[in-house]
Amino acid sequence: MRKIKYENTEEREPKLKRSASMATAAAKSTPAKRRRIDDDGKQIALIEGLPDHISELCLSLVRRPSLLAAVCTRWRRLVYSPEFPPFSSLYALFVESSSAPAPGFRRVNSAIRFMCFDPVSSKWDPLPPPPPELPLNRIIYRHPSYISFNLPIQCVSAAGKLVIIAGSNQELSPAISHPLFFDPISSAWTSGPPIGSPRRWCATGACGGAIYLASGMSSQFSSTVAKSIEKLDLTDRNGSSWERLREMRDLRFSREAIEAVGWRRKLLMVNVKGDAVKEGAIYDVVNDDWEAMPEEMVAGWRGPVAAMEEETLYSVDEKKGTVRIYDAEKREWREVTVVEGGEELLKGAQQVTAVAEKLCVVTVDGRIVMVDVMAEPAKIWTVEKPQGLEPVSVHVLPRMSRPDFS
Repeated sequence: MRKIKYENTEEREPKLKRSASMATAAAKSTPAKRRRIDDDGKQIALIEGLPDHISELCLSLVRRPSLLAAVCTRWRRLVYSPEFPPFSSLYALFVESSSAPAPGFRRVNSAIRFMCFDPVSSKWDPLPPPPPELPLNRIIYRHPSYISFNLPIQCVSAAGKLVIIAGSNQELSPAISHPLFFDPISSAWTSGPPIGSPRRWCATGACGGAIYLASGMSSQFSSTVAKSIEKLDLTDRNGSSWERLREMRDLRFSREAIEAVGWRRKLLMVNVKGDAVKEGAIYDVVNDDWEAMPEEMVAGWRGPVAAMEEETLYSVDEKKGTVRIYDAEKREWREVTVVEGGEELLKGAQQVTAVAEKLCVVTVDGRIVMVDVMAEPAKIWTVEKPQGLEPVSVHVLPRMSRPDFS
């Protein structure tokens, strides 16, 4: 199956969620401040005969910003301005590609890169560098002590932000004591409140605008840390701190980095990856309680799992490349039919995110694969990655603001 760019077919562009509040804000802002001036000193209207704030409301209803951007420079500027509802973009954590070290040489750590794929311009843009005091440069992906094992770097997306929440440093201790946030709207990095028990190789996830950090280990194994779970509510405008929740029932979730999948106001966790015997746990975020995961649900964890809008579970089989959807009423996974040859592209799936009726999958050989699960059969295509970089994880967030776009 040939490789195509993300935006080549309009129907493949993600469906955009429009915010009525953002559109209202655009209407209330001062049109005079937004009007462009041409070389002759005349004001240029977005739509001839209409005030700009009315034009902005009309244009914000167009579901494909790429159509607006193709019309004229003035509309292209609008698409990237703070006044226009942000469309969805792909954010990815990359590391520099590296081959296996020659005999007798140490394995060198690869530099970390965060980049954003703009579906309108079809370009990867680097995220602004974080301030020097933020410990992003302490996180390592490769270590000389591990020949064939990459150290996990755990990121989640919640409340419209990208959050780096756990990783290891050169001493194989937790590299992050405060979560690192990237806000696409302000294009800025910030540091969150201190984590009660910094950790690595843990379970991380998001549900209902809050992020969760569970189990794992600190510099050394601790049963207290291995059974603990902490929560940070990103929707609390008063600046909440981490909250310690009810302990897990056992220590079996501290073996490796896993994803806690937010689904119907619950967090779903399965303790190991691959073919090992698995055990699942469900945390009820409303009642602060734990329950065992049904065996029928655990059986579908044959690779990465994600929940579309925290409502519908999808899994990608890392060996076979098959896509499955979970039927909660029947407690069974059923296979999603994909286009011919699609399973080959999905083999080796390592991480998946689900949004806007599409799955975005990172594979072990460095592919970024999109799956339109609403099409019958499901359409599959790849996103061209930056040269010399390997994807680690992908997330879908609003596009970065570019008020200086020209």
